[in-house]
Amino acid sequence: MRVPASDKGLAEARNDDQDHLLIELDTPYTDDGLPGGSSMSNLNTSADTGPQAPPQFSLYDADYFTDSNGNIISHDPHLNSDGEALYRFLLSQANTTPFYRLHCRGTHTEHRTRWVTGRANDGTTTSRRETHTETVVDFDFYINASPLLPPVHWSVGDLQPAYRGQMVRETRTLGDSQMPKRASEKTYLKWVAERTARGYPPWAQSVESWSEDVVDVGSGALQSSKTLRQWADEYCASPKYLKEFVYEKVLYGWNINRLESLVRGSIAQTMYQGTVEVDLETWGTKIYIRPDNRLSRMLSNKWLRFLSIILLVFPFVWLFKRFHPNGGGRWEVCGGAYALKRWESFTGEARDATAGDMDALPSYTTSSRKKLVGMKERDWFRKWEHTILRSVQGHYQSSTPIYDPFEDTAQAGPPAFVEDD
Repeated sequence: MRVPASDKGLAEARNDDQDHLLIELDTPYTDDGLPGGSSMSNLNTSADTGPQAPPQFSLYDADYFTDSNGNIISHDPHLNSDGEALYRFLLSQANTTPFYRLHCRGTHTEHRTRWVTGRANDGTTTSRRETHTETVVDFDFYINASPLLPPVHWSVGDLQPAYRGQMVRETRTLGDSQMPKRASEKTYLKWVAERTARGYPPWAQSVESWSEDVVDVGSGALQSSKTLRQWADEYCASPKYLKEFVYEKVLYGWNINRLESLVRGSIAQTMYQGTVEVDLETWGTKIYIRPDNRLSRMLSNKWLRFLSIILLVFPFVWLFKRFHPNGGGRWEVCGGAYALKRWESFTGEARDATAGDMDALPSYTTSSRKKLVGMKERDWFRKWEHTILRSVQGHYQSSTPIYDPFEDTAQAGPPAFVEDD
């Protein structure tokens, strides 16, 4: 068949699983039907090599930095315009797990007296006694606790107040956004604080609807009518100048109040009489995606942000974000949940029932059982109790966290001590 002159050139046939094939349409053909300059032997030689593998897919390497609390902040322009790139970036960064950091600090006050000598206007020398109070730090150390289980992606339900592209929290009913009443919003935020303290996952609705002994691997985690990819596309399509997408990493499985009480009780056994501070802090729990413009980057810098407050510039920026239609918008509807302990079901062959073993089943049956994955807060405390007592009694002070209960704390900074044999 003759090819028109307007169609002469190169025709490209692309196949994701094979190489790109380029055929020159106006190349003369030989008698054997092959393109000029080619032969059957040449084709057989090239066919023997086989098709080459397609190039490997590589993730987009976005620019980001980490703040003092371990949170990730990115102003990469590609993440603000391509929903697929933003989605892949969130999935890759979700593999970096957040962690708890136990901070123990003990102080006491001392009243000290000193004599101060001064000279009066007439040249005479006078002395007076001054009394002042000083706070003395007895111990100050950190211990890290990280989850070992993979994350479960979760999203906020449509009926729960959340930031969905506006500067205020909204709920959604049949696709329509509504502002919740102030009382219901306060009730929900109070429940979120209680849920975090109890160690419940972010998809737990109430105290009555959740139990620590139930088998739950996140089957009801995705409660939003939109997927994470759809939220990413909606954020990238927004033209707002100071928009922000927040991916929240939530730690769950441990009762925070119970663990802090165990640590306080352990320190009290040392007969320490000073003021004790025990805090279980979270690190690396947020991923912030913000636009690539000077104003947005300025707000991400804490020093420039503080300077804007001093110079009374920040109030105008806040008004612009809050009321201008293309000012600001927040998306805080999804994240990852990281369990420090959870119950998982497994099916296995049951052992023979023996005397005194009422829970065992006959060996010819199979039963769906549950097993605890991770570590309970009490077991973790028992693992670290000796290290805590040793640090308190040795007046240990260091800003470097302790990662191993058998770690030689002499390497972390003065004052140093080593456990006696």
